[in-house]
Amino acid sequence: MTTPSAPGNNASGPGDAALSGRLENGAHRFWVRVYYEDTDAGGIVYHAAYLHFAERGRTEALRLCGFEQTELRERTGIILPVRAISLDYRRPCRLDELLEVRTTIAQRSRTSLRLHQAIGPSGEAEPRVAVDVRVVAVNAEGRPTRIPEVIAERLLTALPPAES
Repeated sequence: MTTPSAPGNNASGPGDAALSGRLENGAHRFWVRVYYEDTDAGGIVYHAAYLHFAERGRTEALRLCGFEQTELRERTGIILPVRAISLDYRRPCRLDELLEVRTTIAQRSRTSLRLHQAIGPSGEAEPRVAVDVRVVAVNAEGRPTRIPEVIAERLLTALPPAES
């Protein structure tokens, strides 16, 4: 197995690193603006749009840890699909708001990671939407497989689990 590139080396354009958000205090922070395409007729974020926001946050967290999805598949033979996800809608988000998607690792096992994602405007005490997601490492045949140590170590260093 080839070791994936170092964090931050996957940017392909002059502003790409800034587009990936940042790692800070054990969390990945990523921002997304609410556009018309994300809302219902009342200008409130449509429930399924939060799944897109959460996916972007997870993908960019991996990218800042040095792993792009395609590279991960090509170099290690694994992908990290969602096994289970739940969303708790607490308060609505609206058109034109700038939302922060904050991703942390809640728990790690041999083959999976449970992540917590909080979505809402930066600076609010409570997230408007809370997302709990379990991703599992699977091989080319779609069978669960161990998360390679180089990946686990880098993720756990950047995003140490909230639980022991």
